[in-house]
Amino acid sequence: MRVTVMGLGIHGGGLASALFFARRGARVTVTDLRSAEILREPIAQLREYSIRYVLEKHDEADFAGADIVIKNPAVPPSSPYLQVARGAGAAVETDLSVFLSLAKNPILAVTGSKGKSTTASAIAFGLARVFPQARLGGNITVSPLSFLDDLAPDAPVVLELSSWQLGDLKGRGILTPVVSAFTLILPDHLDKYAGMDDYVEDKTAIFREQGPAQQAIFNLDDPWQQGFPAQTRARPFFYSAQGLPRRTCGAWLEGFDGKSRLEPGGPEECILGSARIPGAHNRMNLLCAGLALRLFGVTAEVVRAALAEFPGVEHRLEMFREWEGIRFYNDSAATIPHATVQALKALQDPIVLITGGTDKNIDFSPLAETARTPRAIVLLAGTGTEKIRDVLDAQGVRYEGPFGSLGEAVDAGIARAQDARMGREVSLLFSPGCTSFGMFLNEFDRGRKFKETVTARIATGPSPGTGSRQSG
Repeated sequence: MRVTVMGLGIHGGGLASALFFARRGARVTVTDLRSAEILREPIAQLREYSIRYVLEKHDEADFAGADIVIKNPAVPPSSPYLQVARGAGAAVETDLSVFLSLAKNPILAVTGSKGKSTTASAIAFGLARVFPQARLGGNITVSPLSFLDDLAPDAPVVLELSSWQLGDLKGRGILTPVVSAFTLILPDHLDKYAGMDDYVEDKTAIFREQGPAQQAIFNLDDPWQQGFPAQTRARPFFYSAQGLPRRTCGAWLEGFDGKSRLEPGGPEECILGSARIPGAHNRMNLLCAGLALRLFGVTAEVVRAALAEFPGVEHRLEMFREWEGIRFYNDSAATIPHATVQALKALQDPIVLITGGTDKNIDFSPLAETARTPRAIVLLAGTGTEKIRDVLDAQGVRYEGPFGSLGEAVDAGIARAQDARMGREVSLLFSPGCTSFGMFLNEFDRGRKFKETVTARIATGPSPGTGSRQSG
């Protein structure tokens, strides 16, 4: 079989696909617009297989001559190379479509704009208490093809799914999760979509093909989700920061606790008490995860204990270092302004914020809500940063930068955190509120480089920060 993997990438899907087919004796061609230097790590993991590489370009012949093309989720369906493949009779698949076609395991699927990685990871963390062989994959940078061969027949699989991944699965009849769940929907990826309606439409593929014996979880507080229950045959459940309507089943926050009710008039159970991860937004993510676990049959006691111990996810409000009264938080997965707002609300004063990056054609005005929360703001250069400056200037808020390198921004952030300490612990928060392209490979590369830079600066001593700037 001739297999062309379009987009080796650095998230794991292309690598897992190439390995999957190479191990089965296929003739694999990997084609990617990136260089061998950028792709050196995944290429190194494929070195024992006879794989042909076409890098820094695509060749139509590799698509016209393929039996199967495995596309990266970021490749639009309208790609002329995919049109060539279809015209030649090739099947166009993704790592997820291959996995879902072959695996018959129970699936719990999670999507949304923000919070889906935390929610999916918390579900997997709770499932592991009862099902030690449960697995987690999808948009969380672990391709499910990487564990398909080792997957126990009845082991539950949690999939975090992006809008692009769901768009590729739409109408295929292969995504029928036992439980589907939506986190909060917010404007995102509008540089790739014509508008919010198209973005949200791709998201709805998560519940479109569920049946009456399956469950779908919706955020009752989210206006975008109000019409979703009528669009699925699955039984709807809801979660809310407020109470639920009398005959509505689901989960809600009641003071500090999270309660659930799975049947009309049924008993109320406490599924969420204490939690290690901070922030009101994370309590909603954990509430959603707890409801998914209950619907899958995990007892309320086990759910409550697991969520209390859940440690969180890398790059998502991750407190990774303390030094001389400064707590360093890596929130690089905050790729939209709303995520930065929630991070600022989650931490206690004093806070020093490092933010900025590349624009995705979204509105940055939500930042005005918390623009005065940090004691100091340090900007990292990028097209989105120019929009952030407009918001800060309108609020009369001072800032430093924009800086053209992460090292300069970290130096300035540490200097301002030392100024703000005054006998109290200070939070130095890296929450860009923007995408990462240009200066970094992706938000995970950005988060790792932030942590590496902080560690290096602590070891050698930060350079003096520059003076603050303010428009006008």
